[in-house]
Amino acid sequence: QVQLVESGGGDVQPGGSLRLSCAASRSIFDIRQMGWYRQAPGKQREFVASITPGDGTTTVAASVKGRFTISRDNAKDTVYLQMNSLNSEDTAIYYCNVVAHNQRKGPVNVWGQGTQVTVSS
Repeated sequence: QVQLVESGGGDVQPGGSLRLSCAASRSIFDIRQMGWYRQAPGKQREFVASITPGDGTTTVAASVKGRFTISRDNAKDTVYLQMNSLNSEDTAIYYCNVVAHNQRKGPVNVWGQGTQVTVSS
């Protein structure tokens, strides 16, 4: 079954906004962290933002600080990424990431399929 369902990507002009959503299946237990990574053309995948469901603590990459905000709805196991003041450098495939704790193996990463964000004029 699909464990992470992403939505909200699309095309936007510079200066515009988008909100990404990622819903985790209830089959994923003991989620410790939810967040976003992105991969731009010709570049490696990079960290964007993360949030801890337990206390809501957030971490945001310097490249998007002040423009992007991450939030969550614990009841729905959903994480959001509000992206404002978008520019061409934000063009990338955005991947949802969940870190769950397995009692035997420790942290386990679960990845979404990715959603395309294209910023162009």
